Parts: sequence; C-alpha cells; structure tokens
Amino acid sequence: MEITYKTKGVCSRQINIEVEDGIVKKVKFDGGCNGNTKGISVLVEGMRVEDVIQKLKDIKCGFKNTSCPAQLAEALKEL
Repeated sequence: MEITYKTKGVCSRQINIEVEDGIVKKVKFDGGCNGNTKGISVLVEGMRVEDVIQKLKDIKCGFKNTSCPAQLAEALKEL
C-alpha cells in the first residue's frame, strides 16, 4: 500500500510512504531538513508500523507542537 500524507506544521510538505504487511518499506519526505528526513527514512524502513508510531509520535521540533518524525507517525496512524 502506498500513501501520500500532506504534513501540517512542519517544513516538509508531504511524506510518501510504502507499507507492506504492516512493515514500512519506503519513506520519502518532500522538503524538510534533507539530512534529517533521509536519516529518519532509512532508520524506519523495515520496522513495524506500530513500532514507528510508538517511537516517533511525541517528538517536537523546537517550539513547534510537532515534527517531521511525528508527522510520519500521524500518517501511519491513518493506515
């Protein structure tokens, strides 16, 4: 299953995610801090969706109430 999630409150504009049998196969952020979003993508690939959500859901970016990792968790919650 592939989804595109429009982010809210962060620098990245959207996240493209591929999930198969409950496992994150591929993540690509459009925009955001290039190195950080690439790092997040590599780290979560191969992880179970539930584990990614649990680890990333409460991460904040500076004074924002959310972050690119938290937005990835929100996207995965919609599956």
